[in-house]
Amino acid sequence: MESLEIYKDLFYQSLRIRLVEEKIIELYPSDLIQSPVHLSIGQEAVAVGVCANLNLDDWVFINYRGHAFYLAKGGPLPEFFAELMGKKNGQSKGKAGSMHLASPKQGIMGASAVVSSTISHAVGAALISKIKRENRIFVTNFGDGALEQGAFHECLNFASLHKVPILFLCEDNNLAVHSHKKERQSFTLEKLVGSYGIPFHEIEEGYDFVKVQKLSKISIDEVRNTKKPVFLKIKTSRYKEHVGPGEDFSAGYRDKNDINKWKKLDPLLQDKKLYESFLGKINNEIENAVKFGLESPLPDREDLLSDV
Repeated sequence: MESLEIYKDLFYQSLRIRLVEEKIIELYPSDLIQSPVHLSIGQEAVAVGVCANLNLDDWVFINYRGHAFYLAKGGPLPEFFAELMGKKNGQSKGKAGSMHLASPKQGIMGASAVVSSTISHAVGAALISKIKRENRIFVTNFGDGALEQGAFHECLNFASLHKVPILFLCEDNNLAVHSHKKERQSFTLEKLVGSYGIPFHEIEEGYDFVKVQKLSKISIDEVRNTKKPVFLKIKTSRYKEHVGPGEDFSAGYRDKNDINKWKKLDPLLQDKKLYESFLGKINNEIENAVKFGLESPLPDREDLLSDV
């Protein structure tokens, strides 16, 4: 019974994220969304499964494909839509948009449009926390496109050297925009991470939020107990184009059949009964959040240089 309730809870959270992003797709042509969007559709299970093992005061440094982690960690939905609409009542007063989401009260630290740039922020925050003898842990999530950036390698070295409580979390969809890993990387990730003395874990079934929740707990508990860095790679798949609300199979860099194989394993697409049972409640929440965004005021001249 307990396992069934866990499944239902994680299903609900994952479906909520997907329906939020499907609403973004619906709104996008109207120009209500005032920033580019990098959708997490297909990758929701990673955020939901990992965040299920985090405490409120644990910090997550998200990347620009950050809607899923923002929502899974508890970021408020009305302010989310207001933010994407560039409104004054948005989480960052309409100045951050989709690619720079933050919600510090929920431990969601600011995203960045620059690949791998928040990894060093997370490592620095973890070091300060260690100096202060705090108990929280830190998560930095990034795509496999960040793995060949210099900041990533420097942060592995620094985190290992100074033994800071951080989980390096790689959402591996095998793509950096349109480029596959085989075109970008000459190294084996496990060996690279191991060369810095950092434990390496991997989850292949990134579509399965229950398995992600169960297996990511091992890595998170290891960080919490040892106060040292751990690396976790979770294989996943994004269904939509790199940036924007549409499909991009015409670009020729990926095969629709490969995505369809993943979709056949996706609980949100396969468990239609549970999908339908949650649909009304979630859509009602989303409509109220969109209404909040639409009714929120736009920034004015006085807001131009505030908080800068």
